[in-house]
Amino acid sequence: MKFTNGYWLMRAGVDALFARDIYEIHPGSEAIDVLAPTRVIAERANTLNQPAFNVRLTSPAEGVVRVRATHWRGGRRGIGFPLNESADRGYLSVETQGNGDGEAGERGASATLHAGPLAARVVKGPEWNLEFLGADGEPLTASRGKSLARFALSDLANVTSEPVGEFGVTMTGLAKDESRTFTSIQLSLGIGETVYGLGERFTAFAKNGQSVEIWNEDGGTASEQGYKDIPFYMTSAGYGVLVNNRGHVSFEVGTVNTEAVQISVPGEELDFCVIYGPTPKQVLERYTALTGRPADVPAWSYGLWLTTSFTTKYDEATVSSFIDGMAERGIPLSAFHYDCYWMREFHWTDFEWDRRWFSDIESTLERLHREKGLHLCAWINPYIGQNGSMFDEGVDGGFLVRNPDGTIWQTDNWQAGMALVDFTNPAARAWYKAKVKALLGQGIDAIKTDFGERIPRDVTWFDGSPADTMHNWYTQLYNETVFEAIAEVYGVGQACVFARSATVGGQKFPVHWGGDCESTFNGMAQSLRAGLSLTSSGFGFWSHDIGGFEGAFPDPAVYKRWLAFGLLSSHSRLHGSTVYRVPWLFDEADPGLESLPAGQSAVDVCRDFTRLKLSLMPYLYAVGLEPHRNGTPVMRSMFMEFPDDHACRLLDRQYMLGPSLLVAPVFTYSGDVDYYLPAGGWTNWFTGERVVSADGCWRHECHGYDTVPLWVRDGSLLVTSPGAMRADYDYAEDPLVNVCLGEGAAAEWAVTRMDGSCVGFRARRVDGSHVEVTRDDDGAFRARLGTSGEVVSGEGTVVLR
Repeated sequence: MKFTNGYWLMRAGVDALFARDIYEIHPGSEAIDVLAPTRVIAERANTLNQPAFNVRLTSPAEGVVRVRATHWRGGRRGIGFPLNESADRGYLSVETQGNGDGEAGERGASATLHAGPLAARVVKGPEWNLEFLGADGEPLTASRGKSLARFALSDLANVTSEPVGEFGVTMTGLAKDESRTFTSIQLSLGIGETVYGLGERFTAFAKNGQSVEIWNEDGGTASEQGYKDIPFYMTSAGYGVLVNNRGHVSFEVGTVNTEAVQISVPGEELDFCVIYGPTPKQVLERYTALTGRPADVPAWSYGLWLTTSFTTKYDEATVSSFIDGMAERGIPLSAFHYDCYWMREFHWTDFEWDRRWFSDIESTLERLHREKGLHLCAWINPYIGQNGSMFDEGVDGGFLVRNPDGTIWQTDNWQAGMALVDFTNPAARAWYKAKVKALLGQGIDAIKTDFGERIPRDVTWFDGSPADTMHNWYTQLYNETVFEAIAEVYGVGQACVFARSATVGGQKFPVHWGGDCESTFNGMAQSLRAGLSLTSSGFGFWSHDIGGFEGAFPDPAVYKRWLAFGLLSSHSRLHGSTVYRVPWLFDEADPGLESLPAGQSAVDVCRDFTRLKLSLMPYLYAVGLEPHRNGTPVMRSMFMEFPDDHACRLLDRQYMLGPSLLVAPVFTYSGDVDYYLPAGGWTNWFTGERVVSADGCWRHECHGYDTVPLWVRDGSLLVTSPGAMRADYDYAEDPLVNVCLGEGAAAEWAVTRMDGSCVGFRARRVDGSHVEVTRDDDGAFRARLGTSGEVVSGEGTVVLR
């Protein structure tokens, strides 16, 4: 949100108060309180008729400093997120230098809050000066000069405010219609410092130069809007920032001030946390400890999901033809998903199967479980159409959101006369949870929790929450309710949702997918950028619609390139809008198929990459435990894995799948792709080629549909199970260990079984030509050097040459 006109002037109708002096510092044992007037106080008379900010510095956890800056304590203030504060305060101390006892004199006195390796220091003097220091005192970021501000908007103000539209009915697009006052701060950026995160953003991966509004919208993937807006960013300087506000937060990333990130919120208080790393993974470890770690996901969820697609016509016969068709073509399926039309039109969401097309659905679901070995998913949303059975139940029980006059809030946008479940009401949550459990009782294993972004602002909530704080927060209560229902039925670690919208803390309820992407190469690239931004924001798992969602019929080339990308993602789903996404339809529509070499059809590509992913499960399942343990995502940006390599800071067309695999999807019809290998040694998965570079190197290649740039990092033991036909199996049963030591002397990897038991594998270089590989429990395994060497079998120990 831009309040200024260039660097020097205010926009018309905007009055600004800036913190200009740190007049008093009051250090305590666990906090520092600061009085910051909006002019330099030269004498006591200057304190009359003088606005001031009250700023409080505390620490909720080691390596985290929280700042709350308030103009009027009785004015409008935001509601924050639940934070997991540390009970052990042993890491915390306050240091003073000079006269830091609150007296007005002695300019230059200072107080420093030490939160373990992170420190925040304020200095008395005729200037606002708050700085954050990392280990060894290195500067991270600071707020100085005309940085902390309170803006008041008059009727003349033309400051724009996002979002606008039907569900922002109290806003006309001008900031003054949201609030007459805003509190803002600027946090400095160093030269070359890059900014990441802010949730699912389809714009460039590095956010420098962007204006970002934290306000969930159903805006597709080709705009600046996002379904999962997270007021958290991290930077290449070794820290992250969480704005602790559930409502609308505006970020100007090097825009209104090219040397800073400006943060603004409606009202009279700004609450934020600075989170120290210094590595990106350490920032995420602290951030997810503060806001919640992702739950573990069931092993079966990593396999291929097939859906009915969105507006397609389907019944039990159609579903069976898809499932049988995949099996006949040798393509292993893990999950089948019933999208919207399992319920009768005009009835969404009432949790009742449309018996015109699914007359004996319980028997069908049982057969799909027993005979096909499938897990099953069903689509829902929190919108209650007035023609469904749940509408009257919701009205009678008081479970629906109301207008200020007490009537039920309704709209015709989506389902005729639909209302909205009020998840702030515990009874409404119990009611909705019971509906979910009844669906699980019929044989459903997972729930796709669609929507959750279209939340109005002109309503009242059961618990009295201010309307503007519920727009983004609503999705948290919605997904939490459904996730809890599944966990209560199937157990912790077996619960899985497929969610579209999220806010801070939403990472606790995986999995999330990237929304309604275009069925183009651009849509594919947009999706990857968004996924990397989301996993840079605390989310451990991420998926996207293979082939794209929008569009009547994706180009077969786009579909096949997307298959490789999608099946080398944490979760993989075939889904579309108006057209089924089974691969043989794309072969039937491809006039050039007969001229392609063997293995290039959509069926071939889908089969081969699905089987590749299943073979990687001993590796992927172990990697998938990291989000819950330490907050590190399965799919991660090159910057996250190689933060000291400056060439990796802007890369958004490739990624790391866990610590060992580099993936560069192909975004062209021709198969041409350019990508970067960081310094060190790498082994090509498909060819066994070795590349060693002291400084990193760029590569240009041309790929058919059956390969992508997929490289194994030196120092890796990549444990696989070639021939696997499902995602959930014993990962330690006769695995193949691909030894990619490079020039290293040793490496190790622990395979985790689904029951939680672990089997360790170790490799050590015996001499220049021999490598010894051992298995901790002396069981059988196979091993090879690289990805194309001779396979040697043994028990307990294998020697490779």
